[in-house]
Amino acid sequence: MNSELGIIGLGSIGGNLAKQAVEKDIEVVGVNRSDRPELAEMGVTVLDGGAYETLAAKLDPPRVIYLSLPAGSLIDDELANLKDHLDEGDVVMDGGNSFWRDSMRREERLWEEGIYFLDTGTSGGPPGARDGAAFMVGGRNDGFETAEPILDELSVDDGLLHTGPPGSGHFVKLVHNGVEFGMLQSIAEGVELLEAGDFELDLGDVFTNWSNGTVIRSWLVELMRDQLHEQDFEGIPNYIEDTGEVNWLVQEAFKGETPIPVISQSVIELFKSRGNQQHAYKAIAAMRHGFGTHPFGEDEHIREERRTGRVTNESRRTLEREDDHMDTVGSVDDED
Repeated sequence: MNSELGIIGLGSIGGNLAKQAVEKDIEVVGVNRSDRPELAEMGVTVLDGGAYETLAAKLDPPRVIYLSLPAGSLIDDELANLKDHLDEGDVVMDGGNSFWRDSMRREERLWEEGIYFLDTGTSGGPPGARDGAAFMVGGRNDGFETAEPILDELSVDDGLLHTGPPGSGHFVKLVHNGVEFGMLQSIAEGVELLEAGDFELDLGDVFTNWSNGTVIRSWLVELMRDQLHEQDFEGIPNYIEDTGEVNWLVQEAFKGETPIPVISQSVIELFKSRGNQQHAYKAIAAMRHGFGTHPFGEDEHIREERRTGRVTNESRRTLEREDDHMDTVGSVDDED
């Protein structure tokens, strides 16, 4: 087994992977723009940013190098600087959330030099990188076989999957992120319902209960439980940032006419949290005022009507039974 790993980018993911690796007797040579003394103390060799010639010299071929960098042109820049110091048969893994079509293009470019490129979707966040991540890996079989022993050491049980040809790993990871968005939105709407209900509920206790034995128990529910106990929930800003990769998924779905209403709506909800729409609601108010003289802004009388306008509160089944009864009565009257 190749027991050496190069890691470019020693942030929260790359740094934690490095910690896990050295604890499993994998020699790690890292490249980072800033010093990481805590990693050096653990035995990681930390080189300055761009020191790829030294990185290559410290790793025996076939080299296995993991990129833990933000998606975008930075990946292309670093690959261009790195590839001249590598040999045929070396393996470069992109562990970020790159667009899978970019990964296919990068794979073709590196393969011209005989270098394997694996699009390595990585899930589990910093805790997973530290204790065992999940990897979804696209790329050529021989390249995967070279990197597989190291990835197997760094993954949880059943957490390593060779998804198929170049691009497939990042595609699977992107769909994973879309599913994640939908699950987050569903949990968030559950919180909204609990808070808006008629009962004084302790959300932390509810999510503790939901984390134990229920159908919806999951890591995300557990994270919500922990955050409710650790954070001032009311003080959390009502603004959500994201890196935008699920937008790519929605766009691709539209191109292929694949219906994904839950994931699409979860992305829209993020947009709404940022308050980008400054005029749309004004336009709706203006039109409603035009066709129904509806007021601008708040109105306590309309708000009261919204609360009290519905009198009947039977279920649909009850109403259907009442309709059937009225039909029966009507037929009897006709006969009379």
